[in-house]
Amino acid sequence: MIYHLVVGDSAADSLKEAISMEPSMQGEVIVLKDILNVGPLRNDEGTDFSAMRSAFWNSMMLNEKEPVHVQDAEHMQQLSEKLMEDTDVKVWFWMAPWPADVCAYHWLLGFFNNTIDRYFVLSIAGLPFLDENGKVFYPKNISEILPKELVKARRLARAVTIAEVEMDGETWTKLVEENGGIRTHEGGKKLASRSEDHYDNILASFCSHQFIKASRIISQSLNKYSVPTGDTYLGWRLRKMAENGIIQLQGDVSKTLKDYEVKLPGDIENEQETVDGQVAKDKV
Repeated sequence: MIYHLVVGDSAADSLKEAISMEPSMQGEVIVLKDILNVGPLRNDEGTDFSAMRSAFWNSMMLNEKEPVHVQDAEHMQQLSEKLMEDTDVKVWFWMAPWPADVCAYHWLLGFFNNTIDRYFVLSIAGLPFLDENGKVFYPKNISEILPKELVKARRLARAVTIAEVEMDGETWTKLVEENGGIRTHEGGKKLASRSEDHYDNILASFCSHQFIKASRIISQSLNKYSVPTGDTYLGWRLRKMAENGIIQLQGDVSKTLKDYEVKLPGDIENEQETVDGQVAKDKV
């Protein structure tokens, strides 16, 4: 029995289709819902990990009808127990060169270090795949890969070594101690802790002295700079930036990103007066 672990629902859809095409891959897909490259990894209140992560995500989502309940840790503990009880059970973790995936890799080591010979990783970092037009590309996410290409990728599966557990296990301990608001991917399996405002400058760079839809600001940030946080986190950062006077908001921030607008403080007329005044001064 193979349990396939993958980060995010979109990646799971492609993987499920691939499994249906290849008998040797038959098993169950388990989706890791939490995005571990953002938010706290510990607190000083003694709250357990899942409760802490659930509280973090719920703090960013306004007026949600269904609160978020992060349960990845509980699911991984159950899976760890299955591996201990049944030697025929294996785990395959599909890892893309994306901070959420690399964070998950380090986090998962703590659950499977006692059955490490049956914990396999399939890393696609730096490897070429074919798109739907037959052209070669280098994916950043498992969701970008065609199911038939994922079938071929099954040959990449390799068991994690004891040496990797010892070395990479220290990375997660270090990240928890640093407890940064953001974790960035520095290549390979390297991660770096950053402050929660790490991407604020990117958001601000798309703002002007005229109101622009928040959805547009975030879409440009995600598309141009591939900010690996998702729109929920960036929407929260816009609200925090407004609280600190960096930007101004108008509209209903409790609804969707399309329901409010963003702009820099001041107005375009004053900005033009300043520019014209500087030009006149330079001429003198």
